[in-house]
Amino acid sequence: MNAIIFDCDGVLIDSEPLASATLAAALRRKNIAITAEESHRVFTGNALPVIQQICVETYGLQDVDGLFAQWQSDLFAAFATQLRPMTGMIDLLAGLGGPISVASNSSSARLRASLGVTPLWPLFAGHIYSADMVPQPKPAPDLLLLCAARMQVAAQNCTMIDDSPHGITAARAAGMRSIGFVDPNDPRPNRAAALRAAGADHVATGVPELRSLLRHA
Repeated sequence: MNAIIFDCDGVLIDSEPLASATLAAALRRKNIAITAEESHRVFTGNALPVIQQICVETYGLQDVDGLFAQWQSDLFAAFATQLRPMTGMIDLLAGLGGPISVASNSSSARLRASLGVTPLWPLFAGHIYSADMVPQPKPAPDLLLLCAARMQVAAQNCTMIDDSPHGITAARAAGMRSIGFVDPNDPRPNRAAALRAAGADHVATGVPELRSLLRHA
């Protein structure tokens, strides 16, 4: 039996532009000059503790707790009114026959506030796993191995779909096949090349290409 594991942000849902823009705005309120584009490039794909560390070490942020509490409030409000699934993703998931799960470097609270406000949440039938459920987030293999164990599928029979090199690295470490996913609207250059360099077995740009890859897997 084969199973598919999906990253969440930037694969299932179009959340990353909202996250990047709201985090940049929160940092600017702390007199840290950063654009939404720079925020997107620097922070996307990282777990929250890593994002906080970057803010302190690279940008000199001091009020970590205050900023991130405000950012979460702003971000969740944006999710509630603006968040959408990736175009075509609902139909893709509905057409899959095997086990599926989510492996996200987001927290459980953020997953509930993001994926949980879309029609995608119930399609995973409880198999939604976050970074706070394991000792180490992606790029470590812990989260992916948790997904495989909970779905009762051997790791070598799982495929990980991720838009970040972290997820591809985690898949390789877990002994899983990997597909890099590129949002056609992603403003960052050379995303496909970065995913291939991380070891992706295939790269799909947009949901139609992803559907074709999964159909012929």
